[in-house]
Amino acid sequence: MVEYDTENVFAKVLRGELPSHKVYEDDSTIAIMDIMPRIDGHVLVIPKAPSRNIFDISVDDMTAVMATVQKIAHALKTAFGADGITIQQFNEGAGGQVVFHTHVHVLPRHEGVKLRPHTGELADQDTLKEHAEKIRGVIGQA
Repeated sequence: MVEYDTENVFAKVLRGELPSHKVYEDDSTIAIMDIMPRIDGHVLVIPKAPSRNIFDISVDDMTAVMATVQKIAHALKTAFGADGITIQQFNEGAGGQVVFHTHVHVLPRHEGVKLRPHTGELADQDTLKEHAEKIRGVIGQA
């Protein structure tokens, strides 16, 4: 098994070494805006405990992540008037994983609106801030 990289981008976010637009936090998880969103409102749910992916995350941490995913899905549906929600989780490079800290993508979807391609282009920070505020308003976290 490959060792967990403590210098991955999400580990740095969790330590406060990189900024993020947080929409939710509890004892076990955080939810932040994706800085390269595939659609407006794209949120990432991340466990606070280190794990690379589904293969080494504890059952308790995965349970906490999925509870937060459900909370965020409800909030996105309301905040963005979404018709549905896409939930994605990738494992290892062959499975599409790019950042090797367990995370789940939660994306609000609207009929007939396709996801933007993953270009690596960073989103406008003011837009991300507005989206985060909108989601927090629904969740009730300041």
